[in-house]
Amino acid sequence: MKKAGISIGILICGLSVFGQQNDGMKAFHVNELRQDIAILSSDSFQGRKPFTVGEKRTIAYLEKRFKEAGLQAGNKNSYLQEVPMVQLTCQADPDMEVNGPKGSFTLKSYDDYVIYSEKDLPKVSFNKDELIFAGYGVVAPEYGWNDYAGLDVKGKIVLVKVNDPGFGTADTGIFKGRTMTYYGRWTYKFEEAARQGAKGCLIIHNTEAASYPFSVVQNSLNTSRLHLDDRGRKISKCDIVGWVSETAAQKLLAFAGVDSSVLSQADRRGFKAIPLGLTLTTAVKISSRYDKSYNVIGKVNGSKHPNEYIVYTSHWDHLGIGKPDAKGDSIYNGAYDNASGTAGLLQLAKAFSEMKPQPERTIIFLAVTAEEQGLWGSAYYAENPIYPLKNTLANINTDGLNRYEKTDDIVIVGRGQSTLEDYVADAARKMGRVVSFELHPEAGSYFRSDHFNFAKKGVPALYVSPGVNIIGKGSAYGTKLKDEYTANMYHRPSDQLIPEWTFSGAMDDLKLLFMVGKRIASSSRWPAWKPGSEFKSLRP
Repeated sequence: MKKAGISIGILICGLSVFGQQNDGMKAFHVNELRQDIAILSSDSFQGRKPFTVGEKRTIAYLEKRFKEAGLQAGNKNSYLQEVPMVQLTCQADPDMEVNGPKGSFTLKSYDDYVIYSEKDLPKVSFNKDELIFAGYGVVAPEYGWNDYAGLDVKGKIVLVKVNDPGFGTADTGIFKGRTMTYYGRWTYKFEEAARQGAKGCLIIHNTEAASYPFSVVQNSLNTSRLHLDDRGRKISKCDIVGWVSETAAQKLLAFAGVDSSVLSQADRRGFKAIPLGLTLTTAVKISSRYDKSYNVIGKVNGSKHPNEYIVYTSHWDHLGIGKPDAKGDSIYNGAYDNASGTAGLLQLAKAFSEMKPQPERTIIFLAVTAEEQGLWGSAYYAENPIYPLKNTLANINTDGLNRYEKTDDIVIVGRGQSTLEDYVADAARKMGRVVSFELHPEAGSYFRSDHFNFAKKGVPALYVSPGVNIIGKGSAYGTKLKDEYTANMYHRPSDQLIPEWTFSGAMDDLKLLFMVGKRIASSSRWPAWKPGSEFKSLRP
């Protein structure tokens, strides 16, 4: 009898332990995801721009939902991390005077160019300052390229091409061919021009090379922009930066008597910058407001290695209230970009929170601010990490979930960067899916979302985007939906939740990213950068 009692006790104990097992997969609910997207992208959240009522409502909602998901506060006893910022509101002159040997003419603000300043000064201006065509405006020693070689641009304005030299040539030996490097990003071009001492930097827009139409640039005319509060730090900045349309650039070259073939000549090694013999005159008035925005952060503590971390990120912000569209709608709701990713972060948080036993390593959920303004929330965290980056195994970023039906593929952005790519491939295989790669690597998407700031600090960073091979409808149909979003909804008031968005594909993608995180949490091997990645030297 005693032996039987012991056996029954062991059985009961075993059943009790078994009953506590929870792999987290049942936590994912598409209706809950859709409800979070609906609330975050509603008109009452006013486009979720930092420094607005929309921000207050967003961070309050996220803090509430983090608690409901079972997350512990991620910043000591708080779910918030302050991000000191400055809002600069610029008012550009309505035109720009161009002077040259042939006389003068004017370019029109909005139609021909969009300019602004990143400096906190009452007013900045071009006053008959010299214009120089400086190719791509790139200094890249590892690629043997220097568009500023032998060039003195101090106090002058540089006119540069968007993207990098690999984009404009079929030679795969130049940079990474059609795959954009960070040197192709507009942020880099402004930074490099400032380092060279230039007074201004104007980028020639091209829809294919930029991956978005000039209308996206135009929507930002005379709006407020956010930057990190860098008072007390010595950071070089141009007085005026911005974009000119391709048509306006052609006018400038023609007026200077320079053949437009100079644009393609800039794609070749040995290109030398060309002074255009033109001067520009215009001004920008600036008002500033210093305040704090907030990252929202929660965690699930690790059961075995609580001081080692995996960070899931998604940006909560969008563009707020801006230029009305043809229907008079001025609220940039950002349902896909990025209420969907933020809602996905909540689904992942709930799944890890419900896991029994808990994940072996601590899982951090970081909803960051001001991505749309320059990846500032993640940049601030990377510079001021709450959890040491040397103990952070990986960052997994979501920025726009699959709005439609399930796909048999998932797209990795940034091919060949890290072994996280292999983790995704393994997880996809277990789900009967496959990995594909971004259709337009020339768009430089790996440098355009918050994972990039982790990568720059050496943390292997994963960024995936929705697949295009929609089951039963094919990849041509999925590609068409993707292209239509870019052309008609990206950074426009029309990015709103619509009934056709089923998000069934999003649920598969979230479960896959959950599987990747669980593997990292229990593995004895840390993710690593692959040979050939520009970030490998930061964490060999």
